[in-house]
Parts: sequence; structure tokens; C-alpha cells
Amino acid sequence: MLLRQLEYLVALARARHFAKAAQACYVSQPALSEGIRKLEEELGIPLVRRGRRFEGFTPEGERVVLWARRILADRDAMQGEIQALRAGLSGRLRIGTVPTAATAVALLTQPFCAANPLATVQVFADLQSVDIVNRLKAYELDAAVTYHSTVVEHGFKFVPLYQERYVLLIRRSAPDSGPAEISWEEAAQYPLCLLHPGMQGRQVLEAAFEAVGVSVTPRVETDSIASLFAQVRAGHWASIVPHAWLHVFGVPAGMHAVPLVRPVRTERIGLVLPAREPVSVMGQALIDVADRAGVSATLERLPD
Repeated sequence: MLLRQLEYLVALARARHFAKAAQACYVSQPALSEGIRKLEEELGIPLVRRGRRFEGFTPEGERVVLWARRILADRDAMQGEIQALRAGLSGRLRIGTVPTAATAVALLTQPFCAANPLATVQVFADLQSVDIVNRLKAYELDAAVTYHSTVVEHGFKFVPLYQERYVLLIRRSAPDSGPAEISWEEAAQYPLCLLHPGMQGRQVLEAAFEAVGVSVTPRVETDSIASLFAQVRAGHWASIVPHAWLHVFGVPAGMHAVPLVRPVRTERIGLVLPAREPVSVMGQALIDVADRAGVSATLERLPD
């Protein structure tokens, strides 16, 4: 069994098309097909359902794809560790995040790059929780920042970063500072603009409203935190945003950020890595940075 054959199989799983997989591997389509066929002969099982075009994997093939991804990830991790021992950490850190937690990623990338000047970072900032789980399982991400509740059942390594809290963002209609705090029940009375229902950040809010016996029907929905701020700035809408985003935009002029209480709702946000031992050298370097970065303390300092 050759690692190259496993690369062909993983490329086919990603592209779902023989020609595109061959192009991704920089080989001809016959060479890729022959490599996968030899792998089938060695394992003694069919891996690919073939017709005039790619029709998917056999059940055995699906399992072999999972093993192939793990083996190739371990190969890459070994090469990365050897390189780090010889010349320092290099290569690319691939980190994903749900939109609500993108602020925390920004607090990690700068110290990571400072500590590892030969490394680069690629951030995928608009992933849904299910995308993060799938990409971590497929070793397409080195790490992610997301809600603990969405990954607890998958056996990933979880490093806590901070507790997400929420504020009601409204237009300031008078020179005074407005209310010092507001209940979830009172917030439900505002004309709201919220995240899309399919996003974990919206589901957290739905649970908070449900806990106090109210439901909300927002007039505007979006998949962007920045869009929530823009909608409130337009003047008519209010929104509920994670407190961490105030460290990106501050409290814009003419707006007021009111802490939501009764109850104070929090969600654990953390750094998530594939469940593997030893942890990859790239993943361990990020954990080391997270331990020193003081993300929680930074995000607890709300701007005026």
C-alpha cells in the first residue's frame, strides 16, 4: 500500500469526480484510476462504485477513506514535527470558526504568528457548527473555535477560551445612556434583526428566549454579525450580539449596548482539535498560544 494511493482515494472523496481528483493530484485520470484499482486489489475489496462516471464509494470504501484521511494526517503531522525540530515550525495553520467566535480567533492569530515566524494561517470564518465537525473529522482543519455544546459528543480535544455573553444593541434615542440592563423578556418586545435560524448563535438565543417563556419572530435575518450592526445603525432595528464583538466594532456612535440579564446567559467557547495522540505540532503550538493569550480576560473588558 502506497501513501500516494491513499492520496488518490482522499482526492476522489473530496472531488466526487475522477477527472477533477486526478487534476488535484497532478496526474492523469488513468493513473489515478489505476492507483485506486491496485489499492482495491491489495485490500481485496471494492472501494469505488463505478459506472460511466463516479457513483460513490462502497460501504468498505467509506471506511477506508476515513482511515486514509487519518493516515495522511499523521504523515503530515510527523513531517511537521520533524521540520519544527530542525528549523522551527513552518507550514500553514488551518483554523475554522463559527461567525460569533471570529473575535477570539483574531486574538490567537497574531501571537501565533509572532511565536512562529515561518508559519502562515488560513482562517475559515463563516462555518456552521456541522461544517466544523465534518472538517475536523476529515482532517481538513487543524483546529477550530466553536461552542462546546456542538462538539461535546464527538470526542474532540476541547480547550476553553471564554464564556460568551449577550447584549441588546439598540439605537440611542436620547442623550442619556439608556437602561443599564434588560431582561430577555423585555428584549423580545423590540423589532429584532437576528442571525439565520440554521446558525448555532441563533439557536442559543432561541433557547434563552424559550427558557423565559417567550418566542421571537425577527423581521430581518442574516448570516453576518457585521450585518447585524449595520441593520441597527440604519435606525429601526434592534439586535442581540455576542459581547465579544464589541471588541471589534466597539459601541458605534448613536448606539447603546445593554447587557441581557434575568437570566444571564453564557455559552462555553473553546479551541477544538481532532482527537489524536500525540497532538499535531501545529495544534500544540496553537494550544500553547491559547494558554498565554488571555482571551477570556481580554473579552471581559467591555468598551464603554
